[in-house]
Amino acid sequence: MSDSSWGAPPSAGQAGYWGPTGGGPAQPVPGAGPAGPAYDAPEAQLTRPMPIVPDAPAYGGGDQDDDRGAARLSGPLFRDETFQARELPAETQNPEPMPDVPQPAPAPQKKSAGRDLSAAIGVGVGLGVVIVASLFIVKAVFVGVIAVAVVVGLWELTSRLQERKGIKAPLVPLAVGGAAMVVAGYVRGAEGAWVAMALTALAALVWRMTEPPENYLRDVTAGLFAAFYVPFLATFVAMMLTADDGPWRVLTFLILTVVSDTGAYAVGWRFGKHKLAPRISPGKTREGLLGAVLFAMVAGALCMQFLIDGGSWWQGLLLGLAVAASATLGDLGESMIKRDLGIKDMGTLLPGHGGIMDRLDSLLPTAPVVWLLMVIFVGST
Repeated sequence: MSDSSWGAPPSAGQAGYWGPTGGGPAQPVPGAGPAGPAYDAPEAQLTRPMPIVPDAPAYGGGDQDDDRGAARLSGPLFRDETFQARELPAETQNPEPMPDVPQPAPAPQKKSAGRDLSAAIGVGVGLGVVIVASLFIVKAVFVGVIAVAVVVGLWELTSRLQERKGIKAPLVPLAVGGAAMVVAGYVRGAEGAWVAMALTALAALVWRMTEPPENYLRDVTAGLFAAFYVPFLATFVAMMLTADDGPWRVLTFLILTVVSDTGAYAVGWRFGKHKLAPRISPGKTREGLLGAVLFAMVAGALCMQFLIDGGSWWQGLLLGLAVAASATLGDLGESMIKRDLGIKDMGTLLPGHGGIMDRLDSLLPTAPVVWLLMVIFVGST
């Protein structure tokens, strides 16, 4: 063998290293470095051995164990790579679409009123009997019913203000002044109502001075709002009662307001699709408003023609239209208050209805409207 063969690499599959051994031909030296220029055996022994791995089939080929494929130069280092590199069969890559399986149609959902209707009807009938009995037996008793409703309504409103907003409206002067306001309106008319309102506001300002001055302006402002919103508006019901046919006027006022609410609820629940004021009251619809107007105008024409002395059906149409508008605005107004407070009802005193204020919401702003139109149409006596 010539000297030029010293640097020749070993044949494929041959393990070991080559180096000179004396003057003879090159012999394999275990532990020596890779083939290259001639160097001494001691230096070769100090070199770290580098094994030469023969070519092997790709990972997954033959009968080799899968775990050894990661160490082969010709195969992938990770199993995931091998899986991704493999091609799926044609029938797997492009599966035939599955035929649509007919699904059973969902059961239609029944509309819900959102309240216990049986309890609501029972409570409504009971309140109606008390109101009608007190209205036609002794007028003074009905004035007392109004005063009690006012005091309870003030208690609910001020309680919710304190619970939800931390507003401490002075309840004691509001309750006393509110009851006095109703009585003054019945005895002295509009003049008495205004005087009682002024005195109630003054009492609320003074009463709040007994506490620290922090939030004084906020608390007394809420107190003045409560005094106007509940007792002052309710005073117009007592003022209606002072006429000769006062009980019939009050009954017409109650009938029109209830019929307006009922028409809005019935038509809106059955046909309502277009929201009236979704940011204020999502349940109210334009169709419901039309139902309120229609029902109230028909009821107004009948009531003015048959219940009110000197009344006419066309006056009832106008009265019904005005009641539908004021009742809807009153309902939306309290919805704004409750939405600001983050509550659904003002109270839980009346099952199926909520609280007293939840029943007075449409009655309170409607009272001055009916009183004024009655005075215009048939006079104040």
